[in-house]
Amino acid sequence: MKILPIIAGLILLVPLANAESVEEQYKKACFVCHDTGVANAPKVHDVEAWKPRLEKGMDALLNSVKNGLNAMPPGGMCTGCSDEEYKALIQYMSSPQQ
Repeated sequence: MKILPIIAGLILLVPLANAESVEEQYKKACFVCHDTGVANAPKVHDVEAWKPRLEKGMDALLNSVKNGLNAMPPGGMCTGCSDEEYKALIQYMSSPQQ
């Protein structure tokens, strides 16, 4: 019977193994506009372009993504993203390139 908790634990880890990295999510959804700055989208890793946006706070940025802003449609190109995924994508795009 000790094997049952081990199997259950492994089953819970399967989604983690298949989870996309933030960079992979960026390349699938955000890259289209944020790589080149289409329609004045702040470019990825352009800290200065992101600075005034970040000053508004993460809640305001999250609201802009979820509801759309200017040329960005609601949800951006990642309509299935959770709030946490959106926040991780914003942090990734607004941080200096590593």
